[in-house]
Amino acid sequence: SKGMTLYVWDNDLTVPGKIQCVGVCVLSWPPLLAGEGDKPTGEYTLIVREDGQRQWAYKGRPLYRWANDAKPGDRTGDGFRAGTWHLVRP
Repeated sequence: SKGMTLYVWDNDLTVPGKIQCVGVCVLSWPPLLAGEGDKPTGEYTLIVREDGQRQWAYKGRPLYRWANDAKPGDRTGDGFRAGTWHLVRP
């Protein structure tokens, strides 16, 4: 809703339906959390995190922001950590 770039992480593919970015990972890669009344639509779904919060996913892949992106349109996280973080592309 703020126009910030969204990312997916290859490590989330290791165990389908299980979010791998937990603990200190979320300090750099905040999850795109769903609001209380949010409902899935089309290819956008919701995954429940281990802490019970609901996180948006696109085509089954959890969505994140990158803490170092300062303004809408920044894409500095693309290719980060040996190319395992990627821009979301519809």
